[in-house]
Amino acid sequence: MAKQIWKAGTVLYPVPAVMVSCGEYPKERNIITVAWTGTINTNPAMTYISLRPERYSYNIIKRTGEFVINLTTKKLAWACDFCGVKSGRDIDKFEKTHLTSAEASKINAPIIYESPINIECKVDKIIPLGSHHMFVANVMAVDVSDEYIDKNGKFHFNKSKPICYSHGEYFLLGDKIGSFGYSVKKAKTNRANQNHK
Repeated sequence: MAKQIWKAGTVLYPVPAVMVSCGEYPKERNIITVAWTGTINTNPAMTYISLRPERYSYNIIKRTGEFVINLTTKKLAWACDFCGVKSGRDIDKFEKTHLTSAEASKINAPIIYESPINIECKVDKIIPLGSHHMFVANVMAVDVSDEYIDKNGKFHFNKSKPICYSHGEYFLLGDKIGSFGYSVKKAKTNRANQNHK
């Protein structure tokens, strides 16, 4: 197997495909699809999104200092793509996608009610990086759809059929191949079996 050397680029895939909702007032509320997002700290809980300054939502989020990361599913895939290729300057994306703009619990930006997880965020700082500016944010609250919570209070996000984005295409998550720490547990089991031989 040989390696080709490519120029520097963004080839870290797959990534989350999320819909970010923003806007303080009903008439300015908008949805933008974002792939550059992730967790950056646990305590305090912090996340980020990176946006191009020319995007319609950029100035809304910069002015209000608030946004919501709405996780996406197979049912939301069409809306997720639509909100990434259409501009809120021209249309009401909530109306066009038939998504529900609902009140958040801690901030003024709306949540997308149909999303199984809504992460309410308040901007801490904006870092200009080049083509994109990073909005570093504190997580103020997380809204979770109770249809994926079992009788013991455990949340089963994978039952919502979450999607991801990879090289211009959307995918469902695949088969489970392990759980956190399974490599260590497996090694311990193997050592225990060897000791009994």
